Amino acid sequence: MNKYKLRFKPYGSIAILIEWPKEINRDILKNRILFKRKIKSEMDDYILDTVPAYNSLTVFFDTAKIKYAEVVKKAKEIYEMKYKDLKLPYKLWKIPVCYDDEFGIDLDKIAEAKKISKDEIIQLHSSAIYDVHFIGFLPGFLYLGGLPEEIQFQRKDKPRQKVIKGAVGIASDQTGIYPRESPGGWNIIGNSPLDFFDIDKERPCFASAGDRLQFVSISKAEYEKIKKEVKSGTYIIESKNYGQ
Repeated sequence: MNKYKLRFKPYGSIAILIEWPKEINRDILKNRILFKRKIKSEMDDYILDTVPAYNSLTVFFDTAKIKYAEVVKKAKEIYEMKYKDLKLPYKLWKIPVCYDDEFGIDLDKIAEAKKISKDEIIQLHSSAIYDVHFIGFLPGFLYLGGLPEEIQFQRKDKPRQKVIKGAVGIASDQTGIYPRESPGGWNIIGNSPLDFFDIDKERPCFASAGDRLQFVSISKAEYEKIKKEVKSGTYIIESKNYGQ
């Protein structure tokens, strides 16, 4: 597992911050997820929580049971261990998105700045396969890596006060979906009729870090149809298992 040179730093008095190189790619994602799993299995008696980000893992520990130096020592030992099976099974989710002008309120601006057509933006956005790196800042907000360089676009200087539920946005080299109405500074290019967080379900968010995702362009009529099916509980998100 010891593929990268990690940095270990104190994070307050009850956590350590473990950092990977400042890149967004699937190889670092896989390395971080597998390391997180090993830490939790090997140090379960001491670990209170783990919080992932693109290039880091914050590990909160029980200071009554273990000290910072010991956590770092054990974590480094775990990272240096040899493991037989380092596969990362995942699901590929197909997410319907309507890029109609009613929803893609920033498409014109991006198209003008990039000197490409709106159809080209939609084609590029929906042809890529994205990695789910982690979930935050809202419950069910999927942070996705893999946005094509041709449509990367800086976030807004002044966030909107209201971004509607299901809005699909672009910010720098990221894309994501707002799981509920929220203020937001991402550039909005479409909308998905799906629920990305449902507290009443056994798994409130269907996707997990390490999964992959592809957007499927749909018409406004298809959008309305799927929205009704989601509301009635009859819509099943298309997905396929890999690496099992």
